[in-house]
Amino acid sequence: MKDLDKQKDFICLRAKGKSFREISEKIGVSQRTLINCNNELKHEIANARAVELEALQDEFYMLKERRIQLFGEKLKKISEELESRDLSDVSTEKLFDMFFKMYGLLEKEAVEVDFKSDAEIEKEKSWESMTLL
Repeated sequence: MKDLDKQKDFICLRAKGKSFREISEKIGVSQRTLINCNNELKHEIANARAVELEALQDEFYMLKERRIQLFGEKLKKISEELESRDLSDVSTEKLFDMFFKMYGLLEKEAVEVDFKSDAEIEKEKSWESMTLL
């Protein structure tokens, strides 16, 4: 497929999970040509699919960064409320329970930070380029 606009449309539609039949009808290219293009453009389609999935996660599941932020904000509000209360208050027990649950959720989202030296990064890049050959 030499038409770049049709090629872009094909990648976008495949990334959204459309069938070859649906794409063929929409952009006016034979299914056989689309199957061949699918093999040639598989990396571009995979990248576009990853972008689609990331957008869905961001919209419906929240990415890890957003969950950490949300859990941290709730934990801060619960902590502030706990500090303002007398510990003999009956509902304080409930607040402690909420605090530990929220802390546990936040703890599960923790990520280990792994900084690499320039030499390590270059070594990984050269290894990746060798494996792509």
